[in-house]
Amino acid sequence: MLDYLIHLDKKLFIFFNNLGSKPFDEIWLLITKQINWIPFFLILLFILYKKLGTKKLGIAILILAALITFTNEITDVIKFSVQRVRPCNDDTLAGLIRVVKDSDTFSYFSGHASNSTASMMFVYLILRRYYKYSYLIFLYPLIFAYSRIYLGLHFPLDIISGFVFGGFTGIVFYKIYNKIVKKYASNT
Repeated sequence: MLDYLIHLDKKLFIFFNNLGSKPFDEIWLLITKQINWIPFFLILLFILYKKLGTKKLGIAILILAALITFTNEITDVIKFSVQRVRPCNDDTLAGLIRVVKDSDTFSYFSGHASNSTASMMFVYLILRRYYKYSYLIFLYPLIFAYSRIYLGLHFPLDIISGFVFGGFTGIVFYKIYNKIVKKYASNT
């Protein structure tokens, strides 16, 4: 069963990876770098500030920092435990895929997918009561994670697993945030 799932994962990767073309490579290389998303993060920070105020925003930022640290560390532990080879280094895919970017680290599961989904789930759960279309922030992890397939760095299962783990983690840390905010509100 696991062999069949890995076979399907590779076939799906080949399909999505080969949708790319040379003229778009530079765009996807920009998309995959977190630093290029700073304007988006600053806008979210401003929106959170307007809705939460300074003290609750401070709590949210501290929880987000803990969330990203936790998600990143667990992702690394799993990567080093599973030790799945990245598509760009998989000899069985040589000549079948486009490799735009190389990496010699392990593939399963995607830290980009888990961190971006965890943080956006956390922010979404805060903003959903204020904005009808707050779910649109999930476009960020979708685009960000697809860049990893496009570049030849992650299989779809790496991304999906990262999404699931990140979503779960975002919900857990949102619950922690709520408990802290309620405790803070009852003390003031």
